[in-house]
Amino acid sequence: MVAGSRRVKDQVEEALRDGIGVDYVEQLDAEPTPAELATPWRSLANPFRVRDPRVTVERDLTFTEAGSRGHLDVYRPVDGQVENAPVLLQIHGGAWTVGRKDQQGVPLMLHLASKGWVCVAINYRLAPRDAFPAQIVDVKRAIAWVKEHIADYGGDPEYVVITGGSAGGHLAALAALTPGDAAYQPGFEDADTSVQVAIPHYAVYDLAGSTGLRSAEDMRDRFLAPRVLQRRYAEDPEPFEAASPLLRITPDAPDFFVLHGACDTVVSVQQARLFVERLRQVSKRTVVYAELPGAQHAFDVFPSIRSAHVVRAIDRYLHWHWNGWHRERSGVDVPGR
Repeated sequence: MVAGSRRVKDQVEEALRDGIGVDYVEQLDAEPTPAELATPWRSLANPFRVRDPRVTVERDLTFTEAGSRGHLDVYRPVDGQVENAPVLLQIHGGAWTVGRKDQQGVPLMLHLASKGWVCVAINYRLAPRDAFPAQIVDVKRAIAWVKEHIADYGGDPEYVVITGGSAGGHLAALAALTPGDAAYQPGFEDADTSVQVAIPHYAVYDLAGSTGLRSAEDMRDRFLAPRVLQRRYAEDPEPFEAASPLLRITPDAPDFFVLHGACDTVVSVQQARLFVERLRQVSKRTVVYAELPGAQHAFDVFPSIRSAHVVRAIDRYLHWHWNGWHRERSGVDVPGR
């Protein structure tokens, strides 16, 4: 198991080279050192440690009028000396029915914030109390909040990355593919909800069962219909189809870095494969896909050998993308980014 987890370093590196080119490292600030690529054994000695002295967190800021479900946390360098920093928005999972903003994505947010990023983790309304699309509406409201307020925390509102796992991965992918969709932006239809990158982990891409996968149809009929969307697919298929990222792909989709475990028994890896295949057929942007042998659903909830290498691969990918975005936007390199 340890040997297989350590091989993830090479597997995610191969995915990056396949998706964005063998020379992508040349576009980073500096080539990763052997120490940066090594397994961080010391930090893994206590997988429940979720603090970093280099990072400060401002908790429970309000972005919607939904009580605690409308709160978010902002992670940034402890010295506070950041300006126009790239922004990561983290969406927790939990089958659209449970979960909190401080339970998932913390290792990635701490890692990026320690390197000068501003990271935002949000709560959102949960089913069955609030049926879908309340969840994606709240994610859109969070993006709009970031665009309006994140400069006050040192972030660049024009560069937002969205990520999440499982249900959070679904919401991240759906938000990325539906910028400005009025149906998901009631009362704030004109708000900018676009993002530059989406990084869904072990996400649900087919809520409608359009792939014909038995597992997707079972999830639709046995769980999504009665608990989340609270309507029957046979009577009203449109909301299921509209909520399926697989069916919302357009040529204008942003860049994607998709991650999924090959041994996922909750959401079939076939959903990710079909989603990536469709992205590569339709989207004009880059698509990176890392399928992790031996990995189950929620493989990154706690720090591990595998998740540590995934976090560092995401770091390399995002800094490649951030630098490229700045060059494209300004026509000049930005040192130190």
